[in-house]
Amino acid sequence: MRVLFLNPPFLPRYSRSQRSPGVIRSGTLYYPLWLAYATGMVEREGFDTRLVDCPANGMDDDAVLSLIRSWQPEIVFIDTSTPSAESDLDLAQTIQRQFPETWVFPVGTHVTATYEETLRTYPDLRGVCLGEYDETVMELCKRKARSEDLVGTPGTAIVNPTPTLSGQGRSNETGTINTTLTLPNLGEGSSDFSPKIGGNEEGIDLVVQHRDKIKDLDSLPWVSQVYRKHLRIEDYFYSITRHPVITIITGRGCPFHCMFCLYPQVMHGHQYRTRSPQSVAGEFEYIRQEIPSVREVFIEDDTFTVDKNRTRAICEELIRSGNRLPWTANARTDVDLETLSIMKRAGCRLLCVGFESADNEVLKGMHKGQNSDRGICFREDARRAGIMIHGCFLLGGPGETRESLETTFQYATKLSCDTAQFFPIMVYPGTAAYQWAKENNFLHASGYRDWLNETGQHRCLIDTPDLSAKELMAFCDEARRRYYLTPRYFLQMTRTLIRHPGETKRVFMAFRRFARHLF
Repeated sequence: MRVLFLNPPFLPRYSRSQRSPGVIRSGTLYYPLWLAYATGMVEREGFDTRLVDCPANGMDDDAVLSLIRSWQPEIVFIDTSTPSAESDLDLAQTIQRQFPETWVFPVGTHVTATYEETLRTYPDLRGVCLGEYDETVMELCKRKARSEDLVGTPGTAIVNPTPTLSGQGRSNETGTINTTLTLPNLGEGSSDFSPKIGGNEEGIDLVVQHRDKIKDLDSLPWVSQVYRKHLRIEDYFYSITRHPVITIITGRGCPFHCMFCLYPQVMHGHQYRTRSPQSVAGEFEYIRQEIPSVREVFIEDDTFTVDKNRTRAICEELIRSGNRLPWTANARTDVDLETLSIMKRAGCRLLCVGFESADNEVLKGMHKGQNSDRGICFREDARRAGIMIHGCFLLGGPGETRESLETTFQYATKLSCDTAQFFPIMVYPGTAAYQWAKENNFLHASGYRDWLNETGQHRCLIDTPDLSAKELMAFCDEARRRYYLTPRYFLQMTRTLIRHPGETKRVFMAFRRFARHLF
């Protein structure tokens, strides 16, 4: 049986898989990470699979339909994100209409957070996959192959062809919850943003059944093997890493509750589940041997350093196995010098760190769980350990003012990170930030496409009593110029290139893409 995993067309080099999807100023294009893991799961069960990444290979909707017409997959899983949702779901419905025997299932963050609205608005769709979907898509493929009913598949919201009483819910033997909902037809224009409301006068009947998260992450395929088979490694670019780069995960979920962070709230939850150090080191060695053009590995866990002992155990295993691949990871400011030093010896080149704000009240309002003083200590420890830092500053959260914006910029200057980004808060359905903005009437948008401007860059949609979206965007643009276009930063980067000549290619590739947004 043939199964297509589709990262659908939208804008050229639209980076759908990152936490804030868009066409990124630095040229960054993420791998379709979660689609790739699911592809590997289904492929391992013996199904004939294809993973097609349209933003990377340039395919448009007509090319996708032509591929489906010629290859005739029995199931299509199509990724979604909030800014591209209308385009993603229009294509999903078109595929379902043109190929009615094919099961078409949207997956990803947007449909997980908005499944009721999605299935009202796109009435031809059978259902959507919810949350972490690796095991869900595998079960759907098996059900399709055996000609079994899809209703009741854990991890899905399915339009029920045989409606039952509304509001009924029960627990099943696996601990998941089966809920049948009758959704009224709300009429034209009643959805938050989409004017295309489906259904009928009686509404639509949904069977929603959740699935437990995967506990044994060593059971997942090595995603680098999937990339090697299905994708062109050179198409993917991360401005903070050396190129070409491979992105993997060593753990899913994050125990912290930052109000803005998408994946822990919508996809993977707050329980940190992990791979063994041996599995991680084994994949590093596979990458080194089988994809020798790769110059770096990016560990894309939400917070790689959650568990200090586990972080050290992975580093010790990398050291023991003789790892020579440099790597980058996401971290918080609570990593101590001893751990940083072990990470450096294991090949850690750079950490991507969310400092966010200098104002501790703003950090508290974001539920960040850290303070700005610790950020200063961490930056000095990273410098002593020899690890580069990419600093992230998220502006516009609860309590932000014009004064706190400037304080944060001065804080960023004091930290003197190797690279920095200044980013307006972006709120996505399913997050506490989205709820905060909606409840306070701060969010102003007529449709999901409004999350981006015409060329795909992020557009802030939050107007608070203290700061308008326009002010936030202008401050972020000016902060980038003030940070990078200074003699101080030029000298800092010159010293970096002298000490680390291997950074030269990355720096010039990123600068070539980013320069037009600075001048």
